[in-house]
Amino acid sequence: MITTSPEETIDYAKSIASSFSSGEVYGLKGQMASGKTTFIKGLLMGMGYKNMVNSPTFTLINEYDAICKVIHIDCYRENNMSRWIDLGIFEYFSSEAIVLIEWPEIINNILPETIKYIHFEVLENNKREIRLT
Repeated sequence: MITTSPEETIDYAKSIASSFSSGEVYGLKGQMASGKTTFIKGLLMGMGYKNMVNSPTFTLINEYDAICKVIHIDCYRENNMSRWIDLGIFEYFSSEAIVLIEWPEIINNILPETIKYIHFEVLENNKREIRLT
């Protein structure tokens, strides 16, 4: 999918939110400012969440109660595997929540084999390519 504005990215995410399943782990890959958090905002809107959605860049993990529990993890600032394990990342992976991980490549060694990926590429200005694999 090609989007040309943050609003289109949100609308696209809202339109596919019902295809995300409880108990699944999704890795969002893409450079800084490629639309990952904007996409997550749209997903949560599509799942009935009506409150503020922020990137957990500094808090590392945000939990949202939408139509199901959604866990939003941002690995950008923490590459210590022991810290992630201490924070209970394996419990999240084995939960019934939808787990969304920004910068999953940082914790690649501990990701579940069943992870699904969403790739974000900046094509120009506000134009983004979003690919689900």
